[in-house]
Amino acid sequence: MAVNIVTKEDLTEFRHQLLDDLKTLIHSKPLKQKQWLKSSEVRKLLKISPGTLQNLRINGTLSFTKIGSIIYYSSEDIEALLEDNKKQAIVENTLFGKLKKGGNP
Repeated sequence: MAVNIVTKEDLTEFRHQLLDDLKTLIHSKPLKQKQWLKSSEVRKLLKISPGTLQNLRINGTLSFTKIGSIIYYSSEDIEALLEDNKKQAIVENTLFGKLKKGGNP
């Protein structure tokens, strides 16, 4: 049985290789998201009930494509829906906002 001795230089070289690999992974493009999602996937993603998803379809909030009995939703449409309904935080009237401006709480 052969014995391998690991030196401090070996560990340093391994560390540099590992860091380079991690940097490459971090800066690489994220995995491509599915373009079309089924109803069950959308409900899980948005944490909504089947009835809520149906209401989003009926009132035209979320567009869909139906093939046979399966309804598909575009991931881009879902992202747009989330962006369109995003609310900006109002900091001015909060305690944090007053402290940030130098006012009294």
